[in-house]
Amino acid sequence: MPSDCISYQDSGYFTQLITDYLDRKPSVSHLSGRFPEVESFRYQVEEKKEWFTAEKRSVLVASLRRQYEKTDATLQTRQNLESLINHNTFTVTTGHQLNLFTGPLYFLYKIVTVINLSKKLKAEYPENEFVPVYWMATEDHDFEEINYFNFKGKKFRWNRESSGAVGRLTTKDLESVFELFSLELGISKNADALRKLFTKAYLENPDLARATRWLANELFGEYGLVIIDGDDTDLKREFIPYMQNDLENQTAYGVVNESIRTMKGYTVQVNPREINLFYLDDGLRERIVEENDGYRIFGTNKWFSKTELRDELMAYPEKFSPNVIMRPLYQEVILPNLAYIGGGGEIAYWLELKAFFESQEVPFPIVMVRNSVLVASEKQHTKLKALHLNWPDLFLKRIDLENKITKNLSEFPVDLSPQKKILEDQFAYLFKLADQTDPSFSGAVKAQEKKQLHGLDNLEKRLLKAQRRKFEDHLERVSTLQDELFPNRGLQERQANFSQIFIETGSGLIPKLIEELDPFSQSFAVLVI
Repeated sequence: MPSDCISYQDSGYFTQLITDYLDRKPSVSHLSGRFPEVESFRYQVEEKKEWFTAEKRSVLVASLRRQYEKTDATLQTRQNLESLINHNTFTVTTGHQLNLFTGPLYFLYKIVTVINLSKKLKAEYPENEFVPVYWMATEDHDFEEINYFNFKGKKFRWNRESSGAVGRLTTKDLESVFELFSLELGISKNADALRKLFTKAYLENPDLARATRWLANELFGEYGLVIIDGDDTDLKREFIPYMQNDLENQTAYGVVNESIRTMKGYTVQVNPREINLFYLDDGLRERIVEENDGYRIFGTNKWFSKTELRDELMAYPEKFSPNVIMRPLYQEVILPNLAYIGGGGEIAYWLELKAFFESQEVPFPIVMVRNSVLVASEKQHTKLKALHLNWPDLFLKRIDLENKITKNLSEFPVDLSPQKKILEDQFAYLFKLADQTDPSFSGAVKAQEKKQLHGLDNLEKRLLKAQRRKFEDHLERVSTLQDELFPNRGLQERQANFSQIFIETGSGLIPKLIEELDPFSQSFAVLVI
């Protein structure tokens, strides 16, 4: 069973904006919609049901049928897809880049969260249907972010030139990556299963979008996951009025910047541009910028008058691609969606967009932080107990963890806080004495207090250092375990690929995640497998 070992707020891995959102602080209440709890969905369903029309459902289902024509979808996925035509069917959605071989582990956690959320909502509101959706970021053009994955500390990188939308990239040159990865896997049943997954996904599909669809369908199809590609002419036709508004009125630029101005003290995740659309073609995805009373495609010689670009939008909406500000709106316009599930960084930029959604009269979804997991082996769990540690200990910074252990193992108190308290009490008396005699002595008293407290701090550090040397072997074992579970001093889920666990345990990871994780949890789960 997983143990909720440490809250997101206490983990040290989330920004102040996200921790305040999770704590429902008044400082972020104006940025968020309904809070992610079961009861909130009752009202979200009613709002979206009224807004999302039968015509929109028809376009969506027709597009998804076409997208799935060359995919061997499961019965569960086909049923979910077809159910979207009904007025009482809704989606919960996560999105992710087309990372090679899924990229980091949290790709799995995102999708598991929407699957489990759909199941929970069905149990709570049985009169409705809830469909888990994975939105493929096929139009992204940042190839350097997706062209690799890590396996046991080694990086397997897809080296090639890239331009335009990554979903359209041919996969024909991935044989060399497969050969290197295959050698590293060794000989075992699980290794052969991984080879088969990679081969059928990337060597038997013509482009990265279809390869990613095949792999996600293979991993999650039995749970009814529906995969959507926004690089779709009919779906973008539904979005024309909103893209036209961005080109002509630049509403997002003004409204989102105003929201950002209210986020005092918080780190801003993304900033809007005057125009938040790209021009998309084979090998090309470049910003549209206003220039000379018309529009230029940044970095090219393409220029359109305002009338020409409006005509282009009406005739070829597929040539227009929303950026990070407009993509969430696009998603909510074309899906009967209730919630978006993402990591802390994603939720941070969604929180900038509520006022923009209101300006477009589109319902703002419930935004939820995805599940986060630390996966450990039984052997690592045994090591943890032998070292007299708890899972939250491993989330500490290395120096803080070493100091905590050293203090616990030491036969005498290494913490000089009691002595510091006595010293502070003594100087409080001296400050009072100075005030009663000659207030000018206060400066000298303050300087002496600072000097002596600094001296105690130095003594404490020297004591700790000496004791750390004494317990060097123990601390080394702790460091080794922490490095195994927090590679490069970071979260496992942001570094390791699922294949690293699969090679040891086989295909049991995803069913275990589905079985054990609670989508409404706000704590890291530790899963020992």
